[in-house]
Amino acid sequence: MALRDFFAALIASHRVWVGSYCSCEPFYMRRRAVKALIALTSVVSFLMVTLPGPLYQYAGVNLGTAFALIRSGVYVGGAALILIILQVLLKRKSVNWGSTTLFAILALVAVAMPLSMASKASTVPPIHDITTHVTNPPEFVAIAPLRKDAPNPITYEGGEVTRQQLDAYPEIKTQRLPQPINEVYMAAEKAIESLGWERVSAGEQPDTLEATDTTTWFGFKDDVVIRLTAQGDDTLVDMRSKSRVGRSDLGKNAERINQFFAELR
Repeated sequence: MALRDFFAALIASHRVWVGSYCSCEPFYMRRRAVKALIALTSVVSFLMVTLPGPLYQYAGVNLGTAFALIRSGVYVGGAALILIILQVLLKRKSVNWGSTTLFAILALVAVAMPLSMASKASTVPPIHDITTHVTNPPEFVAIAPLRKDAPNPITYEGGEVTRQQLDAYPEIKTQRLPQPINEVYMAAEKAIESLGWERVSAGEQPDTLEATDTTTWFGFKDDVVIRLTAQGDDTLVDMRSKSRVGRSDLGKNAERINQFFAELR
């Protein structure tokens, strides 16, 4: 009798343990699925935002497709952040803080980079041709053949573009330096080299330098022309910076001109 009761109790306890295990299995599966989804959305969103630049630059991906990937990456990154927040709030004790922090950083980058660009675009005019002399801007000559297939024409549009530049960048104007033109010319050559621009001109215009600056992420090529004019013992320095593609330069051309003058001095 005692033996029969022992085996009955053993079978009953086994059923309870098996039942408990089976009831818990879906919970563990769901938890693993959520973690996997967080990992997937975080990594994919990061790649969707960071890879379009190299893909456009080296793999010939269309610019529209590249920007579409970035926009989609923001939504995927936002979804990843929501999942991470829910995981931390609802399953705090089971959170692996190392991996969760890494995935949060990836998702934050995917969201923050495009939003930062959009914020910058909202604060600058949608133009891509900036010059210190709006009535007589320096002309591209050596660079002209390199821009023959560029969406943005080589001519200076003026009009509304000029008005928007003057409103947004009043500091962009002709600079007068107290050095003779030959000294300023050599200093300008050194500034171009120091800034990492590719020198293009080879004496096509007197006292004029032309160069191209290539952006890191997308490899966009923006062209610059620097014109020097002697005025007594001083030298007037005019400059123009123009993007080959894109309606808005996100303020990059004005930034480039200010950067050059800072290096020149």
